[in-house]
Amino acid sequence: MHVTTTHSETQSANQLQVTEPRNPGMALDMDWVRRVQANTSAIEGRCATLPGRRSIKKDHQAAWLLKAISLIDLTTLSGDDTERRVHRLCAKARQPVRAEMLEALGMPGLTTGAVCVYHEMIPAAVSALQGSGIPVAAVSTGFPAGLSPFHLRLQEIKESVSAGAAEIDIVISRRHVLEGNWTALYDEMAQMREACGAAHVKAILATGELGTLRNVARASLVCMMAGADFIKTSTGKESVNATLPVSLVMIRAIREYFEVTGHRVGYKPAGGISKAKDALVYLSLIKEELGDRWLLPDLFRFGASSLLGDIERQLEHHLTGAYSAGYRHAIG
Repeated sequence: MHVTTTHSETQSANQLQVTEPRNPGMALDMDWVRRVQANTSAIEGRCATLPGRRSIKKDHQAAWLLKAISLIDLTTLSGDDTERRVHRLCAKARQPVRAEMLEALGMPGLTTGAVCVYHEMIPAAVSALQGSGIPVAAVSTGFPAGLSPFHLRLQEIKESVSAGAAEIDIVISRRHVLEGNWTALYDEMAQMREACGAAHVKAILATGELGTLRNVARASLVCMMAGADFIKTSTGKESVNATLPVSLVMIRAIREYFEVTGHRVGYKPAGGISKAKDALVYLSLIKEELGDRWLLPDLFRFGASSLLGDIERQLEHHLTGAYSAGYRHAIG
């Protein structure tokens, strides 16, 4: 079987043992920000053709689906989360596919990229993942609306880092984007990055609430200038979450930022990606627009909860020729 990366490469990336430096950010360049535009019709046209342009079958499809598993931030963000639920989720992250299936596919020991939880669940997740190399990500800064007092948002970041979160998913103030107050967005993001310290920070743009693709492009650029390690589409709580047009805009902003500064920033689509076939489309888009370097967990993640179950069903079909019931591959 043709597997895209080796198990050792996946494990290394899961532990964030990357050789290149983090994005240090740069001074806010308003001339650059104002130059950013988005041709909506061209973007939508490009995305409309993408699902039909790539047909991945058999062993190659299985290899890409295994790749997708290593890139999942396995997530539970429900008001009724409990420590027991988080423990089950972490067990699934450590063993995302039944052991005999991974053996047959030549990928024993495969894990997800991270586990993402609310602040209160960090200790439970850290304990359950001890020794696995899987980082804990915590949503923060008044998630999902981001409208709590700013000093409390910064304190929440610091407390999550102290509790053991290696990654912090922050939400920006959408009003700064809608009002075109790019200086305020930059200053907010820079302070959040500083509060994260050594923890990697993912800036959630809540793209479904930003109005236009041009706003998405400009917000992406400003957050990268302020030092974001990742830019992320959505909280998963908006009415519109990750879409291909938004993804194309954001990853092209990442590409332009890299071409100008030499610093790589990661990308995380989140919300609404629940089918294996959708994951394959996103991976194809990343490969075409950014290249293979972005197909490792330190630069790409899926924010998902139900995606893993469908991928596991597809892998079982690949091995047996039959689809199993969904309950055989429950998340927890």
